Amino acid sequence: MDFGLVLQTDPPASKVISLMKRAERNGFTYGWTFDSAVLWQEPFVIYSQILSNTSKLKVGPMVTNPGTRTWEVTASTFATLNDMFGNRTVCGIGRGDSAMRVAGRKPNTLARISEAMKVIRALGRGDEADLGGTVVRFPWIRPGAELPVWMAAYGPKALKMTGEEADGFILQLSDLYLTEYMVKAVKDAAVAVGRDPSEVKICVAAPAYVTEDDSPEALAHARDQCRWFGGMVGNHVADLVSKYGEHSAAVPDELTEYIKAREGYDYSHHGRADNPDTQFVPDEIVDRFCVIGPVEKHIEKLHALRELGVDQFAVYDMHDAQEATIDAYGTKVIPAVNA
Repeated sequence: MDFGLVLQTDPPASKVISLMKRAERNGFTYGWTFDSAVLWQEPFVIYSQILSNTSKLKVGPMVTNPGTRTWEVTASTFATLNDMFGNRTVCGIGRGDSAMRVAGRKPNTLARISEAMKVIRALGRGDEADLGGTVVRFPWIRPGAELPVWMAAYGPKALKMTGEEADGFILQLSDLYLTEYMVKAVKDAAVAVGRDPSEVKICVAAPAYVTEDDSPEALAHARDQCRWFGGMVGNHVADLVSKYGEHSAAVPDELTEYIKAREGYDYSHHGRADNPDTQFVPDEIVDRFCVIGPVEKHIEKLHALRELGVDQFAVYDMHDAQEATIDAYGTKVIPAVNA
């Protein structure tokens, strides 16, 4: 199993770079960041420094979107980094929850994501792409260039499109039932269009918090540090409920039930442990969606995720134990999972 580290690009950028270097030393092979131009610093500038200061780490956004950047610029940026540092980038893409909403726009449609994925992937590997009537190609790309595009998804249509079109699937939660349900939907969609389902990489991304023991006090603190994640996921779930209804065969209740007490969301606290808008998230959801507890619990859950076909676990590391989590994974969790 591959392991990734997910960070926000909060200033100073030197801290982000330092944590990514620490992650590579500890056996992580992917470095991901948020991409929301209003809320955080520009990730692609920071990727250049991460790549320069590491040797093998692959980097990318979790996730960018096709609305805040023009597609040829996105492709050119990735392709430039790959030309400079080797094929060490991944384009994670989604609807643009925070990036679009804080700029006063609606998240992108699936049709727009589909078109963008095709253009960005083609241009990034040196092929021609149609930009709405104008066919372009980057003349400077060298042979062998690659740009995999991984799509974030929860809803049935998005899962189907991921299986049909994306190189990878990003699932932002680690609940075992929902992981099995959604991975199956992606793989089935791939098979239905004649793809080899193993070609679609599966990445589960969720907060991880390693505690010294399983005492009530330790677990309560870990839950409070990770509760923000249920609120972030809840934004996407609220969109699904709005579209499909509270109880729909298209979306499992195990995903939607917990947001009943949700009363709004302030993106200025997005992805932060002190987010005041996530008190509605119950402990049960934190335990299901995140990975918390002593090292043994992390190893147990990651073994279970791997059995469900997960190729990568990406650690959201936005809490008060960033370095400790990276080190615990490097010295204990990753060696045990990949023994």
